Amino acid sequence: MNLYLSLEKALSSWPTKEALVDGHKRFTYAQFGARVAALANALLALGVKKGQVVAALSPNCHELMEIYYACGITGIILNPINFRLAEAEIDAILRDSETSILFRHSDFKKSANADAFTTLKHIICLGVDRLTTNTIESDYEEHIERHQNKPMPVADVHGDDLAQLYYTSGTTGRAKGVMLCHENVCVNALGAIAEIKLTDADTWAHIGPMFHLLDAWSVFAVTWVGAKHVFVPYFKPHEVLEILEAEHVTITALVPTMVNGLLHDPSLIARSFKTLRLIMTAGSPIAPEQVRKAVKSFGCDYVQFYGLTETSPFLTISTPKANQFSLNEDHILEIKSRTGRPFIGVHVRVVRDDGTDVERSNKEVGEIIAKGPVVFKGYWKQPETTAAAIIDGWFHTGDLAVINEEGSINIVDRKKDMIISGGENIYSTEVEYAMYEHSAVQECAVLGLPDEEWGELVKAFVVLKQGQSASEKELIEFVRHRLAKYKAPRLIEFVSELPKTGSGKIYKKGLREQAAKKAVEKLPQETQKK
Repeated sequence: MNLYLSLEKALSSWPTKEALVDGHKRFTYAQFGARVAALANALLALGVKKGQVVAALSPNCHELMEIYYACGITGIILNPINFRLAEAEIDAILRDSETSILFRHSDFKKSANADAFTTLKHIICLGVDRLTTNTIESDYEEHIERHQNKPMPVADVHGDDLAQLYYTSGTTGRAKGVMLCHENVCVNALGAIAEIKLTDADTWAHIGPMFHLLDAWSVFAVTWVGAKHVFVPYFKPHEVLEILEAEHVTITALVPTMVNGLLHDPSLIARSFKTLRLIMTAGSPIAPEQVRKAVKSFGCDYVQFYGLTETSPFLTISTPKANQFSLNEDHILEIKSRTGRPFIGVHVRVVRDDGTDVERSNKEVGEIIAKGPVVFKGYWKQPETTAAAIIDGWFHTGDLAVINEEGSINIVDRKKDMIISGGENIYSTEVEYAMYEHSAVQECAVLGLPDEEWGELVKAFVVLKQGQSASEKELIEFVRHRLAKYKAPRLIEFVSELPKTGSGKIYKKGLREQAAKKAVEKLPQETQKK
């Protein structure tokens, strides 16, 4: 099983169907296939061999999808890089992955120039105003033209051959290269087709960044069924809403902060999304109140999926079972707002520290572990880290959750984000959900800060909706009326925005660092020097 199977299916069944829409550019599957063949031949002409790594630094665009497939059919490993990383972080990834060729979009020409990356032998430039004067750079479209009309160079690629190398953000130390093989990606894509009922009638909007598995999995699943791809380079709420409407999008995947951004865009109320059938979210838990607003505003269905880069990514999905659709609207909303039931072909458990399964009581908290064909091969050149993550064949996610009698899982926190105050466990998500019920709260993040008396105290960072107000005391009392008093924030800091990761998730590590810096700044100068 390899990634060419999905493209081969599209080329044989839907050659003349419109396949890709990228701004004013539109391609049929036959045209797309011809460009992929040309690019694949170009890579081979440059001397890149099966099993070697090339990297891509680009926003969502048709070229990035061509790169995914050109690498897939030749057995070359693609390393899609988070374009929000600093130059030094990108250089560390290129060195670690032994990348010698980089596809670079012109948007990053200044921040990712050849002089900064000494390991590179070649940079292939795409986008507008692509080239600089550097001698190791060449033009993407010139490579396509030079190798046009050449046959597809399909390599002898097997399921256990590496397909992609995704580097984690490195928030807990050295960035780790997650190795996904062809079988990982293919099984995940086929499972997604079945779970969300993708067909050639669908139009998928690539809104989440394609360097991240929030969206990258859809490249192959959507192609496999002959559906249409629409590319959105960067998340700008007004532009996203315009494209959803104009291109008759039927389905997409977002992180909760993106949903929040769309719900608060002034143009939303005047728009109509008659073709939109499903919005999916992933990346972090979503408050039920946000789900309710999204379903009402967009007039479509909603499901949440959960997974990690290490699991290709799907582990669970919140689609209700057939017998649950007869339940009342609030109960169905509650089911869809959970992390969900296990995805097709994946074994998922919630376990105690001793490895035994927690009770299906929806109360006892344990760690999610998983096994199956979507689980990664390991971390690139980090066998000890791999061994610590995969124990007896089970990948330990580090996510804490409960499970109910229906087998539906619900995440309560990351292990590192759980707050222990006065000996009591407090899960940041439940505090955040309570905060989101307040009409003035647009975004919030809850974390624990060191405290001499309690061990940790609960602090919330809050972004208020434009034109609305709320005091610290008001919000604390609001939460105390919904949760146990010890779970309510002791401190609230109002901010204009929350820091985000490259995929758009709220960056709690950044908030901790900011809080720690402020705490040090408040200390007497003599204490700071110690």
